[in-house]
Amino acid sequence: MSYKNILFSVADGIARLTLNRPDKLNSFTSAMHLEVREALQSISADDSVRVVVLTGAGRGFCAGQDLADVGSASLGDIVKEFYTPLVESLRALPIPVIAAVNGVAAGAGANIALACDIVIAARSASFVEAFCRLGLIPDTGGTYFLPRLLGSARATGLAMLGDKLSAERAESWGLIWQCVDDDHLAGEVDKLARHFATAPTLGLARTKQALQASSTNTLSQQLALEGEMMQELGHSQDYNEGVAAFLEKRAPQFKGK
Repeated sequence: MSYKNILFSVADGIARLTLNRPDKLNSFTSAMHLEVREALQSISADDSVRVVVLTGAGRGFCAGQDLADVGSASLGDIVKEFYTPLVESLRALPIPVIAAVNGVAAGAGANIALACDIVIAARSASFVEAFCRLGLIPDTGGTYFLPRLLGSARATGLAMLGDKLSAERAESWGLIWQCVDDDHLAGEVDKLARHFATAPTLGLARTKQALQASSTNTLSQQLALEGEMMQELGHSQDYNEGVAAFLEKRAPQFKGK
């Protein structure tokens, strides 16, 4: 597929998806949504991909919805048709998803980043739950992710005030994994992506699934789920390779299976 609103490539087990409307701070249109959806579907169908890097072109990560593209559609329909399946797709991918936040992440753009597994942000980046300024609620999973990551007080403050949250404070609050100097962002993200591209992918997929399930499971249910997953992983190729490498005192060569 020929893309006009994103950049997409796959090499060495790493899929790189860049939102590419820099003049509009990579705000989403329906056309961009369809291109991102197609790229994520191709990732799901490609066994060679073992990690995804999601970022934005230019000086911003994503400013959320391009309001000029709404037209006569209702906001509820746009959320249901585009943002809900986008978040669900990111969460369901059986591989790590890294968000490289290179500038402002506002509105849906902030929550798309939070839907990823690991968020690394440039020091100049910021997160803004701008919905309250338009009389809206934090969609795209915002009302789900914020209280779970930050607790009620901070989640409520961000959602109801719409204040800009710096990357440094986002890291200190536990909203994101890491804040790095701007000129180190690309290198740190690339290092992490290359790590995941050679990691035990199946184990990471089950870790991702188990962590997501824990928000609604009881302790007994979670213990049972862990037992089931350990039963499966104990028969995996990567587990056998990991044990062999440990005993032979060498670096493991994981295949992701």
